[in-house]
Amino acid sequence: MLGVCSWSLRPASPADLVEGVAGVGVEAVQLALDPLRTGAWSTDETVDRLEDAGVRVLSGMMGMRGEDYATLASIRATGGVRPDATWPANRAAAVENARLARRLGLGLVTFHAGFLPHARSDPERARMVDRLRELVDVFDAEGVAVGLETGQETADTLLDVLAQLDRPSAGVNFDPANMVLYGTGDPVESLRRLLPHVLQVHVKDALPAARAGEWGKEVPVGAGAVDWDGFCAALRDAGRPIDAVIEREAGRNRVRDARRAREHLAGRLPGDPAEARR
Repeated sequence: MLGVCSWSLRPASPADLVEGVAGVGVEAVQLALDPLRTGAWSTDETVDRLEDAGVRVLSGMMGMRGEDYATLASIRATGGVRPDATWPANRAAAVENARLARRLGLGLVTFHAGFLPHARSDPERARMVDRLRELVDVFDAEGVAVGLETGQETADTLLDVLAQLDRPSAGVNFDPANMVLYGTGDPVESLRRLLPHVLQVHVKDALPAARAGEWGKEVPVGAGAVDWDGFCAALRDAGRPIDAVIEREAGRNRVRDARRAREHLAGRLPGDPAEARR
């Protein structure tokens, strides 16, 4: 099923979210859980508004405290479960988000693990894997799977981390644009490598950085380096339903860009009613 990320629409309220989803032209959403967890949004109102509008919640998303995406260096230092200073707060938030996800009837929550070192011998890798096991177990206790967002490491490194985690409820939320933005591999080839573990995909596009050590540039779907025909073909080869969620984290008109992403992929994604007519 095709949906849109709630945070991409920058809604100020549940009513704004419903309006934005309608503007994109989809009937599903990946919901940022933290506004509900902190009480910034009423959980009951959010659920009621989405249900009344016929919008299905496909999964949840958990943000990590203290993340700074200003530069590659800053996100490497602050992202995911790596920083010691924010780990206690992030673990506590995970406990609350896991309970919230169960209350909402969600089977999947995604988040960024942070830059995962390639070598198992790296002490930072061991510390991060131990923390990820804790979080996966927290969600698993509530019957919720975890999808680690791709991009900050290669597909091979993530595969090895998943093997080291040894947790059946841990998988991948595959974002093709992140592979381009971080320069960590070809999106389609990486998707095929990770496909047995992919629980959900994001629909986002990007152009690679002009120089090593810099960010790439996020662009509207269809204007970047992602081979969407190859991407959708890989999803079909999975042989099972995988939800796709449009994400847009740049640009002034997110609803317009998300709607164009939907239009660009019309008839290509597995399960799209228009696919059979192509």
